Amino acid sequence: MATCYRHASRETGVSCSNCGRPICPDCMTTTPVGMRCPECAKQRTKVVRMRELASVPRVTYALIAINVVAFLAEQGQFSFYGSSIHGPVINEGVLFREAIAQGHHQYWRLVTSAFLHESLLHIAFNMYLLYLLGMMLEPAIGSVRFAAIYITALLVGSFGVVFATNAPSLGASGAVFGLMGAAVVELRARGISVQQSGIGGLIVINLIFSFAVPNISVGAHIGGLVGGFLAGLAIRAADGQKVPALGLLACVLLSAAAVFAAIAVSATTGSGIA
Repeated sequence: MATCYRHASRETGVSCSNCGRPICPDCMTTTPVGMRCPECAKQRTKVVRMRELASVPRVTYALIAINVVAFLAEQGQFSFYGSSIHGPVINEGVLFREAIAQGHHQYWRLVTSAFLHESLLHIAFNMYLLYLLGMMLEPAIGSVRFAAIYITALLVGSFGVVFATNAPSLGASGAVFGLMGAAVVELRARGISVQQSGIGGLIVINLIFSFAVPNISVGAHIGGLVGGFLAGLAIRAADGQKVPALGLLACVLLSAAAVFAAIAVSATTGSGIA
């Protein structure tokens, strides 16, 4: 694959529409006749750089705010690493099989568990990753698509929890893993190396961490990763066919399937942190 003429270490599948030189995202300038390199862009009376097109990642900020507010409401005594003493917010919001099994029907836990965190370290790590991925992905695909991917990954991650373990689980990392999966789809579609972008390494490190550290909800991580990847793939395919509504519809169907599947397999009760 060609490398950017200004950044030799960056592979790219995009070329300047005027001179044909390969350019990376940082060098792309959008014009009515396609992407242009910085030199060719200067020949136009008015150009807009890609990063200037990026909107404020409002959904990312909103999700972080909701998680922080939920964390503040969880308990009066904060813990850096975690505590076995939980208040009613966690007790009523944490996800485990028995809570959504027949006779209980506490289906809200499929969603609320993804906004609760065990400790200050837990929420800090998840919100840091959410911020990084949101700043990269939301401006690139738009707030509506970003929100659709996040919700889909969250619910598929919750299904992963119910399917893989009977232990209580909470945390946003299932949805965050989904953003990583969607980022892979978007990077490949734009001709950008997943490994050189750092996303590939981030996924590998977090997967190793998921399997190596006790009390981590592997089901939430794997489920979220798969859910986000499929949602991103559906949205990208629909955009390619110029029918963006189909991508959002696919996310709705994936989310609904995850909820019904979680309800179907929930039977026994089972401690994991997502």
